[in-house]
Amino acid sequence: MSPAITPLVTAFFDPVTWTVTYVVRVPGASSCLVIDPVLDYDRRSGQVSVTSIDAVCAFVDDNGLTVEWILDTHVHADHMTGLAELARRTGAKTAIGKQVSGVQKTFAGIYNLPDFPCDGSQFDRLLEDGDRIVMGDLVLTALHVPGHTPACMAYVVGDAVFVGDTLFMPDFGTARCDFPGGDAATLYRSVRRLLDLPADTRMFVGHDYGPGGRLIAWETSVAAQRQGNIHVRDGISEAEFVALRQARDATLEMPELLLPSLQVNIRAGNLPDPESNGTSYLKFPLRR
Repeated sequence: MSPAITPLVTAFFDPVTWTVTYVVRVPGASSCLVIDPVLDYDRRSGQVSVTSIDAVCAFVDDNGLTVEWILDTHVHADHMTGLAELARRTGAKTAIGKQVSGVQKTFAGIYNLPDFPCDGSQFDRLLEDGDRIVMGDLVLTALHVPGHTPACMAYVVGDAVFVGDTLFMPDFGTARCDFPGGDAATLYRSVRRLLDLPADTRMFVGHDYGPGGRLIAWETSVAAQRQGNIHVRDGISEAEFVALRQARDATLEMPELLLPSLQVNIRAGNLPDPESNGTSYLKFPLRR
C-alpha cells in the first residue's frame, strides 16, 4: 500500500485500565482490523464482562464493517485481552508476535502449567519482523520492537503506526522494562527504530494516563516524539536512557491486574478450562 494512503482509525478508551483499542480500515472499505481489544475484569468479584467488546462490535455493526484480523501488540500485563471473545463474535483471525512462545514459557513456569503448549498455537498467526497482513488496499507491516517485553510488536498501516506500550504520549515517555525478559537498552534501540519512520507518521499509543490532569490523548507523531518525548527525544543517548529507565522502574509498583491478566493473555484471551464444577479459576503464585 502506498504510504500516502491514510487509514481511518477509530479509538476506544477503557478508563479502568487506561487502554486504547483501535479499529483500523481504509476509507470506503468494509474490511477492518482491531488492535489491542480489552476483556473487562473486576478483581474484587472475579467477574469477567464484555462492555469494551460490546462497544467495538456496536461500532463495527453500525458501520457495516467486517473484522478480518484482531491483533495484540504484546502479552499485556495490565488488562485481559479481548482477542478470543472478539474472534468468537466476528469470526476474525488473531495474531501476535512470534516471540510470544518465550513469554508463554516464562509464565507457564511461574503459574506451574506443565501441560500448557508454549508454541503460540492459541493464535491463528505468529508475526515476524517485516511480515505483512494484506486486506485489499489495507496492508499492515509488523515490526518487532522488544524491550518492554521480548515479544512486543508495532504495526505500520499506511501513514500510521500502532506502538502498543513501547512509547506513550511525549509527556509520559516510554514503557517500563522490569518485567521478565524486559531490557532498557533493547527498548531504546526499538524506540529509535520507530523514530526513524517518516516524521509525519501518525503514532497511536496503547495507553494514556493524562499526566498533570491533561485530557486523555492517544495520537501523536514521530516528529512530536523526536522533539519532545521526555525519555527518548533526540539528543538523549542510550546510556542516559538506560539510567533513567532503570531508576524509574525501581520505583514502580506491580500493575494491579498483572497476576490475573497474564495467565489469560498467554491463552490469547481464553479463560482457563473449567474444572469439574464448571467453574474456571485463576491462580495466584505466592511469594514470587
